[in-house]
Amino acid sequence: MIPNIPLTIQASARKVAVGFGLGCLATAAACAAQVQAAPASPPSARAEVKEIAKNLHNPWAMAFLPGDQGILITEKSGALRLLDRGGKLSEPIQGVPKVFARSQGGLLDVALPPDFNDTRRVYLTYAEEGDDGRAGTAAGYGVLSQDLRQLRDFKVIFRQMPKLSSGHHFGSRLVFDRQGHLFIALGENNQRPTSQDLDKHQGKIVRLFPDGRVPQDNPFVGRDGARPEIWSYGHRNQQGAAFNPWTGQLWTHEHGPRGGDEVNIPQAGKNYGWPTATYGVNYSGFAIPEAKGQEVAGMEAPIYYWKASPAISGMAFYDADRFPAWKHSLFIGALKDQELIRLTLDGDKVTGEQRLLKDLNERIRDVRVGPDGYVYVLTDDSKGSLLRIGLPE
Repeated sequence: MIPNIPLTIQASARKVAVGFGLGCLATAAACAAQVQAAPASPPSARAEVKEIAKNLHNPWAMAFLPGDQGILITEKSGALRLLDRGGKLSEPIQGVPKVFARSQGGLLDVALPPDFNDTRRVYLTYAEEGDDGRAGTAAGYGVLSQDLRQLRDFKVIFRQMPKLSSGHHFGSRLVFDRQGHLFIALGENNQRPTSQDLDKHQGKIVRLFPDGRVPQDNPFVGRDGARPEIWSYGHRNQQGAAFNPWTGQLWTHEHGPRGGDEVNIPQAGKNYGWPTATYGVNYSGFAIPEAKGQEVAGMEAPIYYWKASPAISGMAFYDADRFPAWKHSLFIGALKDQELIRLTLDGDKVTGEQRLLKDLNERIRDVRVGPDGYVYVLTDDSKGSLLRIGLPE
């Protein structure tokens, strides 16, 4: 149990090669000067942490149901559960598809469409096994019953093809834009070159209508040798995606290898570099074989990156009124560094970074802003927790 633990908000002291502002073309030292640590909170300001649920089996993602009906939580092993307003965790909701629960695979993201009140659709991504034992990311939706116990008539609307994963780099995140399009951020199944292959879904963002149809204004519709679902490419393993509430733009982040975790603002048809352009190296310490540099002509550089990988997962913009000190922030979870990262923003530029929750020693898998204005995080553990984070009021 972690009830109301006050934790100091720690301002990051790292300035060099943590992340550079958009458009920074000078030396590393000059660029670093553009990304100062976020202003430290007053000494009396301390984050308050409350444990809302515990004993979750490697929880991966959450979605808030409207009308204070509760929170849907995915567990990587394949269960979708409901945490009700009283803090009671349900038995697994019926109707969830079978998942490939191996290594990094399993039941992954959950999202509600803008018209949930009318359709009651719940969207999921998950690892799905193919005939040859390899797996890929799939997405679909079911209709949530009024008693909140069942997903009815689950329909798969997207399958990552070909299926190439032995258990790694599935991504994935689901987000809807203001027009109702569905974006799915995918991993490259640990098959590096596929991120550059337009005839494959690996290492891509795809854009669909909510029923799985392909919008005809997608950038590669009608192009020979390219899959029409693709929105952008050259990504590695994307585990964060959210729409900027102030600009309406899609932001994503992705794991680098050893170093080079990065934040992007993916544009239609653009190439984000992996594995040709990367700030990271192989886990062995040697260079990525396909890499031609940190930045390569014709490929988009990230707006922010970390030289040492925090292992980022989950992403949420803070646009609530409850805690004004957090306005215009982007919260990101860190698995390896076991922290909650707060990036301060000025338009599309990252102006500072703070690290929170280090004292907990917990891997942060997902981050969401609740309708009550608190920040909610899921910890990645066989007995994981849902935590509510706030500031003294």
